[in-house]
Amino acid sequence: MTETSSRYTLLDRRVLAAVLSLTLAACGGAAQDGEGDDTLGVQESAVGEVRVRLMAANTTSGSLQSYDPGHGLRIFQGTKPDVVMIQEFSYGDNSAAAIRGFVDTAFGTTFHYYREGGAQIPNGVISRWPIIAAGEWDDTQVSNRDFAWARIDVPGPKDLWVVSVHLLTTSSSIRNTEAVNLVNFVKANIPTGDYLAIGGDFNTSSRTEAAFSTFSQVVTTAAPYPADRNGNTNTNASRASPYDHVLVDADLRAYQTSTIIGSSSFAAGLVADTRVYSPISEISPALSGDSGAASMQHMAVIKDFLIPGDTVSTSVTVTSPNGGESFVGGSSQSITWTASGVTNVKLEYTLTGSTWSVITSSTAASAGSYTWTVPSSATTTAKVRVSDAANAAITDTSNAAFTITTSGGGTAQVFINEVLANEAGSDVNGEFVELVNSGGTAADLSGWTVSDSTGVRHTFASGTTLPAGGAIAVFGAALGIPSGVTNAVGASTGTLGLGNSGDTVTVKNASGVTVNTTTYASSLSSTDGVSMNRGPDASSGGTFVLHTTLSSLASSAGKRVSGVAF
Repeated sequence: MTETSSRYTLLDRRVLAAVLSLTLAACGGAAQDGEGDDTLGVQESAVGEVRVRLMAANTTSGSLQSYDPGHGLRIFQGTKPDVVMIQEFSYGDNSAAAIRGFVDTAFGTTFHYYREGGAQIPNGVISRWPIIAAGEWDDTQVSNRDFAWARIDVPGPKDLWVVSVHLLTTSSSIRNTEAVNLVNFVKANIPTGDYLAIGGDFNTSSRTEAAFSTFSQVVTTAAPYPADRNGNTNTNASRASPYDHVLVDADLRAYQTSTIIGSSSFAAGLVADTRVYSPISEISPALSGDSGAASMQHMAVIKDFLIPGDTVSTSVTVTSPNGGESFVGGSSQSITWTASGVTNVKLEYTLTGSTWSVITSSTAASAGSYTWTVPSSATTTAKVRVSDAANAAITDTSNAAFTITTSGGGTAQVFINEVLANEAGSDVNGEFVELVNSGGTAADLSGWTVSDSTGVRHTFASGTTLPAGGAIAVFGAALGIPSGVTNAVGASTGTLGLGNSGDTVTVKNASGVTVNTTTYASSLSSTDGVSMNRGPDASSGGTFVLHTTLSSLASSAGKRVSGVAF
């Protein structure tokens, strides 16, 4: 367990819960413009609802009952649960450092966890919110794991108790004995006024087993049941039996809501089978074959709840640019704001008044200022928007439009803006390097080259130009260019050969002078199909970060990070 109850006073817990209540309050909510009215950046969350996503997960793969192969890890990253009742909680050498690293990678560095000790295939709990107490209750029917429980300080007036279970496959009568024992533990230890969830691998061959009748003393077991994209509610590897469950008490069941991921909604919750999930991009970086990996145990089960949160007043207000300013494209300008009750803010801009591009998906609200490289696109309708990064409903926009000018007599400024070294799947034709010209005039790319650390991979054909404010992508081969992307070419040598464990990309002009170069590490190229992109997007001074930290897209060859055209 990473934290113990001795580290939290009741006041500390409630203050933290109040702040974190905003983090999930608008999951799946649409951003509001709020233009021309600073008061729209204020929200009083007197009885705000907090989305809590619970998951039961026995999703190890490979031969070691471990999350090492990465298939289950990607499913966690793509579905973004808040609290996981996890089985076969093993990773690496199972040291504290290895388990902490797994949690950091799969969920985030601020997540908390409890993992039972001394078990061959341990159960555990992973939580977005502080775990204020945890332990294990003896499962008398099995020797290599017990019932792992945790008390979680979720936002709102009640705590959430969760129990991670992995019942025996031997027989339904033994599973019922386990259920009887667990129900007795629950009745003896968990306050009836708190929320309760029991989740995990029940190994139940049907929903009529006696164990469900036993469990119904403390949790609800009735339909409707979570299902996959095709309506299948079964969860074992062959999708023939309902092995895995998230069962909650009546208090929490009253707040169950549809599970919303991207534009998809699952009324009773989701059985996460990547083989049938569509579009798979909604749960990126999960891959369609992850749920069918060798020795994959079961499908994860997800249910969402909207519980009452705490009372918190929050606000953001744009102070600059707030209308009437005139900026030169390519210049550095400060976006400034004031904020109250907000931890991080998201910054966006629009050139049209309707289409928004992300400047940064998260920066400290307390900074009150962010240096922005103004895009080199002339407009009289530009605005910026500042929002609570965790709650899009807390937002404010420039009161009026400002102007961006470009100079036709200016110079071109070409730089590497995006690199996809680790293509989706194994088709290296899909690798690409995107160049952007943020200068005030077109660049003649005739004879320019793109190289990696091995040598020249592409030479631009005579007559190739890159307009001011434009972009061009060089793919491993023309076959890799996505349909509809017209500002792209295939590498003249037939490959880019970008290394997944790190490499150097260099652009030189026709005279052999280096125009721009970047060296990247494996941390930016180790995830299939996810590119590295400058943040802010199209900023020559921006730092390369994973594309998924800037937008919901995994990559955006030839387009802005949001997917709109340059």
